[in-house]
Amino acid sequence: MFIAKPLPSDYAAFYAGYISQVPEGDIISTLKTNQQATKALLGSLAEEKANFAYAPEKWTIKEVIGHIIDTERIFAYRFLRMYRGDATPLPSFEQDDYVKNANTHKRTLASLSQELYIVRESNLLMLSDLDESKLDFQGTMSDKKATPRALLYILAGHEAHHIKILKERYL
Repeated sequence: MFIAKPLPSDYAAFYAGYISQVPEGDIISTLKTNQQATKALLGSLAEEKANFAYAPEKWTIKEVIGHIIDTERIFAYRFLRMYRGDATPLPSFEQDDYVKNANTHKRTLASLSQELYIVRESNLLMLSDLDESKLDFQGTMSDKKATPRALLYILAGHEAHHIKILKERYL
């Protein structure tokens, strides 16, 4: 399903970097393609490397994957609320607190990879019957305007952003 990219007025400027990494077009196919590529990448990594951080005070590979999982859930929840016409402002979240409290160091890379795959699969099922007329509802997240259309592209772009960093700085 072709879904045009959101307009800059559909999201906070902070998200422009994520959205710019996603090609305009069939966003559902992009989400599926990213899901498969991420699964393959994580499956190719040795468990011994999973606790590697490229610099002091930077996240480990496991922490990056945990962050992608948490953020996928949060953005999907935001999407659902706005897509259903809920205008209640949605708060921000402190990503570093989430990472610190996720205990990813106690998990295997395979378990984190599986969770990420399943979370994305759940989101794809939620998106299986999109009604484009609902994608431009104006909601609020982190005190900024946002639309479900923008959140679709943010979901894909956030994952792409972190996978790019993994490839450039960790592998």
